Amino acid sequence: MILEVLAYAQDEAASLGTTGQVVVIHHPDGGVSVDDDGRGTDTRTDDTGRVIRKPVMATADVRFTDPDFAPVLPDGLPRRGMSSVAAVSEVLVHTNHRVDGSWSQTYRYGIPDHDLHAVSPRAHSGTIVTFHSDITGPSGLTPQDLRAFPNLLIRVH
Repeated sequence: MILEVLAYAQDEAASLGTTGQVVVIHHPDGGVSVDDDGRGTDTRTDDTGRVIRKPVMATADVRFTDPDFAPVLPDGLPRRGMSSVAAVSEVLVHTNHRVDGSWSQTYRYGIPDHDLHAVSPRAHSGTIVTFHSDITGPSGLTPQDLRAFPNLLIRVH
C-alpha cells in the first residue's frame, strides 16, 4: 500500500522533471503516513462554491483496471490506484496543501465520512496520505523499493 502511494508521487515528480521529497512515517498504532512535496491533489471550487477534489481516493483509476497492462510496483504487484489503498483502510485521511488552500477528508474503507474541510496551510504544497489497515504485509520498505522511484528522495521514519 505504501508503494501505491509512492507511485503517485513518482508520477507527478517525473511529469514535472523534478525530484520530489517524500517522508514515510510508521506510527506506533500501525498506521502509515506518506507526505510529499508535490503540487497537492487537484482541488477546485465548483459553480455553487463547493470545494471539490479530484476523486483519486474514491474512484478506480482507469489506467490500472486491467492488471495485464498495469505498471508493476517494486514488489511485483500491478498498480491498482489510490482508491485500492482507501478501500482496504479502516481509516484513511487525505490532506492536500496547494498554493490556494489546504483541505482534508477522511475515508473509511473507501467511503468519505464528510465533504472536504479546510485545514491550516503549511509552508509548502503537497499531499499527506495517512492510512491504517488490518491487512498485513512487509513491515518496511526495502532498499530496492527506495531505488524503484528515481524521481523521489524518500526518507523513512
